Amino acid sequence: MPGIYLHIPFCKKACHYCDFHFSTSMGHKTQTVQAIAHELELRQNYLQGQPVQTIYFGGGTPSLLSQEELQLLLATIRKLFIVSEDAEITLEANPDDLSKEKLRELRAAGINRLSIGLQSFHEPHLRLMNRAHTADESIKSVKNAQEAGFDNISVDLMYGIPAPDHSIWQQDMAILFELGVQHVSCYGLTIEPDTALGRWSKKGTFKPAEDDFTAEQFEMLLQQMRLHNFTQYEISNFCQPGYESGHNSNYWRGVHYLGVGPSAHSFNRHSRQYNVAHNRKYTDALAQNLVPFELEELTLADQANDYLLTTLRTSWGCDLLKVELEYKYDIRLKHAAYLQDLQQKELAILTGSILRLTDKGKLLADQITLDLLAE
Repeated sequence: MPGIYLHIPFCKKACHYCDFHFSTSMGHKTQTVQAIAHELELRQNYLQGQPVQTIYFGGGTPSLLSQEELQLLLATIRKLFIVSEDAEITLEANPDDLSKEKLRELRAAGINRLSIGLQSFHEPHLRLMNRAHTADESIKSVKNAQEAGFDNISVDLMYGIPAPDHSIWQQDMAILFELGVQHVSCYGLTIEPDTALGRWSKKGTFKPAEDDFTAEQFEMLLQQMRLHNFTQYEISNFCQPGYESGHNSNYWRGVHYLGVGPSAHSFNRHSRQYNVAHNRKYTDALAQNLVPFELEELTLADQANDYLLTTLRTSWGCDLLKVELEYKYDIRLKHAAYLQDLQQKELAILTGSILRLTDKGKLLADQITLDLLAE
């Protein structure tokens, strides 16, 4: 069943690695939230009356929403859409926002899953990334959430941060497992050009970690996750049994979703819509009862490539027969020699028509996917 994504484009400060759309000015936050609620009204037919199984507040920093703003958005969704009784309702949060009072408000509003952006437990790394919280707040936020009754908690952790050796990463992982969370999203530090780290790297004042260093930390991560009973169900996502992110899993399975808010994307299998990534342009358009988006119609080749890009990252893999029958792209015929080479090099396993990447292959997932894309 489909989901709804709400992009909350506000942050206290700009993280040095982030290239998502956000603003650090809160002056128009309430106006933007009201515009998001209005967009929900204008687009209530996008999901064609299907029950909503997941609601995801992303950003930005959704934990900056006031209780009234959060309740407005959830009440609007429940008024306009059929929401499943067991719907997964996730809110991304920064540790410094999660006071005991805030956690009570989130529980009362109906949030039943938290995604907490810890990134690291090492204070110098947090300062390098310009995070708003401290290492102590990272630990305290998780414990407070558990005490408040949240039993479905995901945390973000980052590897591949430049360091003399792997000891900091090993310590971060040790603290992580002590916290007893149900889900972990781990991402390698990526240096995007239009970020502080990207500009420093270009000037030579910041040196990113070597690829081999990052790959070693990824391999260490896989080993530790297995030891602690976490399943890697997508390259960057790990969970205890039964705690997969329903919302993100639907993305990877090609389930359609409605995205609202500045820069949000929507997908219905046949097209994508991209909302304008500009808060004032967004609110001005909604004031005129217009949703400011660009529409991209998807060809069969586009649909095949979307399916490849998402499923090859997952534990359930890519069904090559589905690609052939639904998208008219016969990968097994066109890339027979390449598929055989992947298997001989132990980068992938082909079981029937299901292609899955090995741990070794996951390190090269982007290149392998690129090699298989339809033209």
